[in-house]
This record gives sequence, structure tokens and C-alpha cells, in this order.
Amino acid sequence: MFFLKREYFNKTYIIKGLITALLFSTPIYLTYFGLEIKVINTIFLLSSFYFILTINRPSLFFAGFFVGIYWFYWVSFSFRYYDLTFLIPLVIFAFALAYGLLFLLTSLKDNIYIRAIFFFALSFIDPLGFNWFKPEILLLDSFFETNKIILALLLFATIFLVKKRVFLYSIIIIAISFVTINPSSTPLSDLKVSLPKYFIKQDYKWDKKNLASVIDINFAQINSAIKNKDDVVVLPETAFPLLLNTQDFVLQSLLEKSHLITIVTGALYYENGEYKNSTYIIKNGNVKLAHKVVLVPFGESIPLPSIITNFINDIFYNGAKDYTKAKKPTDYKIKDTFFRNAICYEATSEELYKNLGDTKNIIAISNNAWFTPSIEPTLQKLLLRLYSNKYGVNIYHEVNGSENYIIKNNQ
Repeated sequence: MFFLKREYFNKTYIIKGLITALLFSTPIYLTYFGLEIKVINTIFLLSSFYFILTINRPSLFFAGFFVGIYWFYWVSFSFRYYDLTFLIPLVIFAFALAYGLLFLLTSLKDNIYIRAIFFFALSFIDPLGFNWFKPEILLLDSFFETNKIILALLLFATIFLVKKRVFLYSIIIIAISFVTINPSSTPLSDLKVSLPKYFIKQDYKWDKKNLASVIDINFAQINSAIKNKDDVVVLPETAFPLLLNTQDFVLQSLLEKSHLITIVTGALYYENGEYKNSTYIIKNGNVKLAHKVVLVPFGESIPLPSIITNFINDIFYNGAKDYTKAKKPTDYKIKDTFFRNAICYEATSEELYKNLGDTKNIIAISNNAWFTPSIEPTLQKLLLRLYSNKYGVNIYHEVNGSENYIIKNNQ
């Protein structure tokens, strides 16, 4: 880190940064362990804001450095399945350095008001399209409503605490806890939606000799939902690890089952030299396709100029092409209920929630086996809760590698 001054690497600065990062990250880890305690989360949240606005520049860099590790170490785990395990520490360090520098940028001016504004601005910055740093998720299990306005108000209130106006700070904090901004609740659909449990390891799923076994598991789940007289059965992202539109026998079997139940399943799609990560909505003997709109940076698409993209794909991915994305999200109707399709990463992207219209329900499918065991499923769920509250939608989330759940907005 040649661009950082030598005096930054002072033990005291590192410890202060570490403590700030721990305070800022603890609510996520408490949720991971099932400890969603409002009092504790609120104390850690407000304490972290105080330190972020008051510690010196070197400590602020290390706060961001450790936040990059605590929040995003798991991103590197997917490289296990590409025979690129040696890259894991490098990827973790890259995230740490990136967020260390972003935190450091908030203190370019030695002014607490500017630092608060710049830190708030970080919640709008998506480095290379990666958009999982949303500080407002820390409000979810606190005494405050969850949105950016509340985040801004809390940062502004913290300035009064820094200036030792404790009484005024306390009054403002109490007032903020009563602020309500999010839309009213949307009732869940009357549909009986089956979300089967899936815990298939990624290396097992990718091994071609296990393909028949994986397909059998999928049809067993479909048959179980039919027996239970469910209206819809949802299978995870790439539940069928093949190009489903080219596999007539499997697809025909699904079409036959769809006369008894609507099937929503993930699988790849191939046409005219293009690969797409897709959802197949199969009902009444017909197929509707919903292709992914927001691709995973460096996982499904390299967000860099084509010459660099081709080089990375050739070196690290054996010349594989980026996936092709759809131009807009896909909405579909099951009986009287409209759903929007979401595939894993895009369910945590605000782009997916725009122009919803009458659609107030989302079916999201994910494959978290890439990253488990880690906090990734926890962070993903917090982000889904954030957007569910903000846009007044219910989310049915079917996952491989972690627990399924239904998020009812404003809960």
C-alpha cells in the first residue's frame, strides 16, 4: 500500500479501526446467529456512527479495511469451484483495500459535516457493479425504520453528540424512532407456494456423473408438492444444471407435470451462441422464460472493457463467454397473482424493483452453495428485507445451500 503514509501503520490506529469495524458489522453477525435484539443492535449502530465521524484518517482507513473483510470475505469462496483457490486471499484483500480507500475518501476534508455527507454517499456507490454495501440494512433490527432518509437523519444527529450536545442528540434520536416512511403492508397471495429445502453442494451438482441424481431430486420435490396439492412449486437457481431448452426429454416431463402444478425452476438457456441464467415458468403445458437482468460482477459478467474481459475469461475461465442479460425484468401471472422474477444477485439490486406497477410479489431463486458456510445468506436476506420494506413487496425466496423463507414487507 505504497500510497498510504508510513505513520498510518500505527498499532493504535489499527486497533481503533478494528473496533469501529466490529461495531459496524456486529448486527449482521448477530443476525447470522439468530440474535436479533433491537437494544443491542441500536447501541452498536449508533456507536459505530460516532466512531466513523470522529476517528482520525488512518483509523478510518482501517475501519473500512476490516469492514471489507467482515462483510465480503465470502465473495472469494466461489473460486474454489474454478480451481482458483490460490486467489481467495487476494480477493479478500482486494475487497478490504477497496473499502479502506472508500472510507478514507470520506475524510478528504477535515470537517465532520462533510465526512457525514460523504459517508452517506457511500451507500449509493457500487464498485464495479457490486451493490451489497448498504449501511441502512443495519437499521432493520433496531428501533428505527429502514431507509436512506433515516440513515441520513441518524448521521446528522450524531454530529450533535460529537459536539457534546447530548440532550439535543437524545431528543432527536427518540424523535427519529417514531418516523414512518415505508409503504403500507401488502397481503400475501392466497396461492399455496411450495419452497422445498435444497442443500446440494456445488461440487456435487457440477459433477456430470451426478446429473441423473440431481434431476431425480428435482422431480421428487415436484411430486411431493403435487401430492400436497400446492398451487406452485419453486426450485432454486440452476436447479437443473444443464441447458434445459436443449434437453427435450427433461423439458417434456416438466411440461406434463405442469398440468398438475405450476413449476418455477432455474436452469441455463442457450440460443444463437448466447448463454443466459434463466427461470422457466412452466404451467398448463406451456413455458415462459424469464432471463436474468442484473449479472454478478466477475461471476457472470466482467464489468470491464472487452479487451480486458476477454483476457480474464481466457486466463481464469478457460475462454468462457459472459452470460447475456435481459433488457428488463419479467413479470408473470399465476392464477390471479402477479409475480416478478428474480435470480439470486439481482434480487438484491434496486434495479429489479423499479416500475413494479400492480406486481407486489417476487419469486426469487438462488444458489448459495457457492458461498456457504458464510454470512452471505444472512447478508442477502437483510438486503431482501430492505427492498421488501422500501417497495412494499412480498418475496418468496427459494434457495439451495441455505434456508428458504417468505419475506412479508414491513415485518
